[in-house]
Amino acid sequence: MTIKVAVVGATGRMGKLALDLIDGSQHLSLHAALDSKSELSQVIGADVIFDVTRLEVSERVVDFCVSNGLKVVVGTSGWSAAKLAALESKLSANPGAAILVIPNFSIGSMLASSFAAAAAKFFDSIEIVEAHHAGKIDSPSGTAVRTAEMIADARQGLTQPLIVGVGQTARGEVVAGVPIHSLRLAGVSAKQDVHFGGVSELLTISHETSSVAAYSHGVVLSLRVAAQAEGLMVGLQSVVDASTRL
Repeated sequence: MTIKVAVVGATGRMGKLALDLIDGSQHLSLHAALDSKSELSQVIGADVIFDVTRLEVSERVVDFCVSNGLKVVVGTSGWSAAKLAALESKLSANPGAAILVIPNFSIGSMLASSFAAAAAKFFDSIEIVEAHHAGKIDSPSGTAVRTAEMIADARQGLTQPLIVGVGQTARGEVVAGVPIHSLRLAGVSAKQDVHFGGVSELLTISHETSSVAAYSHGVVLSLRVAAQAEGLMVGLQSVVDASTRL
């Protein structure tokens, strides 16, 4: 079966990658490529919508897709745990719709975040430093936020020590109890380091991509899974798990 895909945000880095992947796939076809001047109604008729825009645009895209019973893969940053929780009630009223929120399409990033969650049970001092290209407009990154939330989930029941310096702007933004420091630099694609401090030791789990090509497998896999998905799925791990049942 060929999956018809509508790309929203087609002129951006990830949108262009999606167009290339669709063009090179035997199982995907392009239904529509939307930019900032396009009408959302153009996505009607697509099997899957691929959204890589800005948060305020992404929220409108998701609302439109859910209202019309469509399936959407969201690669836009900013979908916090609170925003995701609000989607559950919307989906319950539109059972034909599906939302896959993927903060990062890289398999390596997925593994690094999982390793960080596993390590979090053994360290009380944890901070994240993430760096992206100078053109990325949001911070902290969706990947860093998701990693912090996974760390917090892994540490449930454990004492969260006082974070020294909280309230000082130089100490980063605290997300789910974890300070995140964001860098936006020329010459960088995407990099994340999760630092774990212990007694006389430092563990760092690091992941870096050199181009958007690193997201190719995750994008294609997400589009395939979305075509048959129901409800809300969050994170690439959920997509990988679902793909084994296809």
